[in-house]
Amino acid sequence: MKKLLGPLLLFPLLIGTGTLVAQTELRPAIDTKANSIESKVIEWRRDIHMYPELGNQETRTAKKIADHLRSLGIEVTENVAVTGVVGVLKGGKPGPTVALRADMDGLPVTERNELPFKSVNTATYNGQETGVMHACGHDSHVAILMGVAEVLASMKDDLEGTVKFIFQPAEEGVFDADMAGAELMVKEGVMEDVDAVFGLHINSQTEVGKIGYRSGPIMAAVDNLEITVKGVQAHGAYPWSSVDPIVTSSQIIMGLQTILSRSVNVTQNPAVVTIGAIHGGIRHNIIPEEVKLIGTVRTFGDEQQKLVHKRINEIVINIAESAGATVDLKLEKLYPSTVNNPDLTKEMLPSLEAAAGAENLIYLNPVTGAEDFSFFQREKPGVFIFLGGMKKGGDPLTTPSHHTPGFYIDEGGFVLGMRVLSYFVVDYMGQNK
Repeated sequence: MKKLLGPLLLFPLLIGTGTLVAQTELRPAIDTKANSIESKVIEWRRDIHMYPELGNQETRTAKKIADHLRSLGIEVTENVAVTGVVGVLKGGKPGPTVALRADMDGLPVTERNELPFKSVNTATYNGQETGVMHACGHDSHVAILMGVAEVLASMKDDLEGTVKFIFQPAEEGVFDADMAGAELMVKEGVMEDVDAVFGLHINSQTEVGKIGYRSGPIMAAVDNLEITVKGVQAHGAYPWSSVDPIVTSSQIIMGLQTILSRSVNVTQNPAVVTIGAIHGGIRHNIIPEEVKLIGTVRTFGDEQQKLVHKRINEIVINIAESAGATVDLKLEKLYPSTVNNPDLTKEMLPSLEAAAGAENLIYLNPVTGAEDFSFFQREKPGVFIFLGGMKKGGDPLTTPSHHTPGFYIDEGGFVLGMRVLSYFVVDYMGQNK
């Protein structure tokens, strides 16, 4: 996940009027089984945390997953989208196919936590030596879904449908491939026989026992922005001889900020245009020939993305032309917005309430981080939620955030994670026979 957590807002719970039938009677068995394997799930998570692997390199993690699924009698396919693992559990009765997803990859981050299971792995990333760390909680996602597989396999004969367990590589992206992760899994057909898909993300700044959810757009689309402004080089003492790409770049940066203040209806959804780096010049008295800018764009929904892209093009090109400069502009679409299907979200709200308690549900504002779970949701209806991973009584303002060396997860929420995903499966099957 590309940075998490916007503001949280308590919201009244709207419960669907439909009555859960048949499969809801499996909830007590789910609770008992999930509680009984909690220590096992924690042990899996700690092992995976100690040996994290970067995107498309998750071979040790994938083997651990595949071996576990096979031990449960689940049909396993390996090397999906490079290193992914897909398990299929066919229930004893006919019904829909429900997919559950966990992402497997770590990040090029050197861990600072002093833990008995602190990461010991290093790697070369984009030509640089780095530590590797599960600094976003994907180790927790894998362990929880391995636990869900064990829970549901124990009641296989009573399941009214099929469960597809998707263990996905490269959610954080890779620098050496045009397509990876969920997008490549979709291309390889993993969603073709699926009726609905569910996923969760642990959150280090939401208290254990809480679940965050939202209907509609919940996470942003993410795009990479690259701008090269080309001018005319000159001596810094004679700026009138130049076409100054530094001044032009500064005007472009300020102009881009008007997209958010004057073009986007922020009462509906937020948007972000951030310039993250500026490279230009080599000496204090030389106006350079060119300046390169790179940044990120975050939007919610296809229409808003189209609008923001249009305004970026207009502003960048016209400001450059007004200064006598030329410009190369690249906007690379990465992940679309993560959008929870409104009907499915409403249908599964009773499952969330049953698993966590209505008082522990938090209705989220849109989160400007991004998730490639969105590619699965583009194929079939899906719901993506956030699972609390901060110790009780913790302060979200001081708790280390995702993608940082001090990122830490309280493991006390793993049973709730298993319960809610398992409830999603059996309740969806009960209502969609």
